[in-house]
Order: sequence, then C-alpha cells, then structure tokens
Amino acid sequence: MATSLHAHVVEHLGSRIVSGQIPRGSIILAAELEQKLQVSRSVIREAVRVLAQCGLVNSTKRVGIRVLSAEHWNPYDDHVIRWRLASDHKGAQLRSLTELRISVEPMAAELAAEVAPEEMRKELMLISAQMNHYGRQGDLRRFLELDIRFHALVLAASGNEMFANLATPVGAILRGRTELGLMPERPHEEALLWHQSVADAISNSDPAAARRNMESIMRRTHNEISSLWENEPRLFVDPGKTS
Repeated sequence: MATSLHAHVVEHLGSRIVSGQIPRGSIILAAELEQKLQVSRSVIREAVRVLAQCGLVNSTKRVGIRVLSAEHWNPYDDHVIRWRLASDHKGAQLRSLTELRISVEPMAAELAAEVAPEEMRKELMLISAQMNHYGRQGDLRRFLELDIRFHALVLAASGNEMFANLATPVGAILRGRTELGLMPERPHEEALLWHQSVADAISNSDPAAARRNMESIMRRTHNEISSLWENEPRLFVDPGKTS
C-alpha cells in the first residue's frame, strides 16, 4: 500500500511539474501535500527523494520543496522522458531523443560489427527474423517489444558501456511513439529490411554496412516525426551553471 501511495505522489507531482502546471520556482510544503493527497509524511519524503533524483525538485529544511527549472532535470531519467512525452512539449522530447539516436546508434552498430560476441550476433539475427514475422502480421505490440530489444542489443553489442546505458531512453521513445499513435499500422517494408541488414552486417563483421543501414533507419525515423518539433524552442544547458 505504501509503495502504491508513493508511486501515486511521484506521478501526481512529477507530471504536473513537467507540464508546467506547477511552475518552476514554486515552493511546496510537505504538510500541505499530506493534507491534499491524504498520505503520510514518510510517503511524501520518499516521493520527494525520487523527484530530486529526477532533478525536478530540491528540499530545504524550514523552506520547503522547491520546484526546479528544466535545466536541472535529468534528461535520461525514464520518469522525465515519459512525463515530457505526455506533455504539450512532447515534440521537444522527441527531437532530443531522435537526435541522440542519430548520433549514437550508427556508431554502435559499426562497433558491434567489429567486436560483438557471437551470442549477441546470433540473437540479433533471431530478433530481426521475428520482427519481420510479427511486423508483416501487423502485431504491433509484439513488434514493439522486439524493436526495443533489437536496439538495446545493438547498443550493448558495441562493447561501450555508456552506449549500453542508453537503452532505457531509446526504449522510452519507441514506446512513446507507439502510445502517441506515431507509428504506422504495419512497419514499412523498407524499415524491416534495414533492420535485417543491420543484423546481417553485424553477423558478417561488416562495420560499414552496419553503420549505413542503421543510419537509414535513424534518418527515416527523423523524417517521419520532425514536423512535431518545428516550433519547439531548444533548451541550452550550461553544466557549469546548473551543477
């Protein structure tokens, strides 16, 4: 029960902070939250701890819980990504993650073709075959889970642990596109072939082909959804001023 209440408070506050319903600079008092949400102080304390890890708030004794601006948010946190995708500024979140993927995933595919362990190469071949099967059947739920696993495995197979830890935000944008209705009813045949070609190139130790086909996947993704962020302002974060 406590876990459920804690999750409810995190969701209630986090989604409202990210959407702007609770403006940056606001001071929230724990006692007021206890009364409004009908939960204990310990539940509030644990929820604030999670929100602080997301970069959304900080808590100061005898002052309260201060809401921080977007420059302080952790852009890789899955809570933050999900809340941003559900807000009126989902275009900015889609742009940031898509540009990240374009920058990283082709390099990851190239490295995977050079260094991936044999078991990862075999799994990529299996997953790409299953993606073809379920994609052509129009089973988008199963296809989505396979697509998430495919891209996570390419990142992991690069042998770069920092790339591998991008699997969570990449998975979040793939789920977000589906939940927002931004995916076709059936995956494009061209996209299915590119995924198969990435797996083939990694299996055959062909770095150039792996990068080229992953770049094709990423560019198509960008072109399909770039209209969603045409009028979204960019956020310029100076780490020296936000640390």
